[in-house]
Amino acid sequence: MLLAIDVGNTNTVLGLFDGEELVRSYRVKTDARSTADEYRLTFRGLLVDDPDVTGVALCSTVPAVLREMRTMLERYYGHVPHVIVEPGAKTGVPVLMDNPKEVGADRIANTLAAHHLYGGPCIVVDFGTSTNFDVVSAKGEFLGGALAPGVEISLDALAQRAAQLRKVEFVAPRSVIAKNTVEALQSGALYGFAGQVDGIASRIIAELGGSVTAVIATGGLAPVVIRESSTVTVHRPDLTLQGLRLVYDKNV
Repeated sequence: MLLAIDVGNTNTVLGLFDGEELVRSYRVKTDARSTADEYRLTFRGLLVDDPDVTGVALCSTVPAVLREMRTMLERYYGHVPHVIVEPGAKTGVPVLMDNPKEVGADRIANTLAAHHLYGGPCIVVDFGTSTNFDVVSAKGEFLGGALAPGVEISLDALAQRAAQLRKVEFVAPRSVIAKNTVEALQSGALYGFAGQVDGIASRIIAELGGSVTAVIATGGLAPVVIRESSTVTVHRPDLTLQGLRLVYDKNV
């Protein structure tokens, strides 16, 4: 089985592939202070029923974690092929940016998977620590996109800076016109972020000529927002993992 590891700023997602099929996935918090040995213990506990890992594909947006993950792979998975999405890895994704090295490895994986699954041009909206809008051309190129503060850090910042407000659960309120402070915060967050997605996606679509093959939502908080979005057409929570699988296939 292929073990795909997507290290984000907030969460790390693991996926096990049997061929092209994602058979199991796990989500744990990302801790930049953890060591290679600690990550090994965590993974061994999660994968206790799936010992037959025959390859590993990894991407990370956290340099400190990437260093420890690299050590872990060399120390504990040195007997199987492993691929890290970084400069030098074959991805097949031309990056049409002023500085291609600035683009996160997860965005490259998302671009590859989105074009493989839906063609192009298309848009990926990744709801993570930041909300990423990745634009994919008809040829599978990474054209660029937009970055916005993520849902959770926005709510955290509001709770920290406003004395009478607090952090609330990110769920849909009973109505847009809230009758208490908790639901007012939920209303502003949910419908505000849904409006942000629709506004940015609509502008991107117009700039691309008026049509796209898909607007794909992924990331941990996507399910809450996309119910209120009029532009998102597909929800693929496994998009980055699928991209890692494709990168692995291109390199091994």
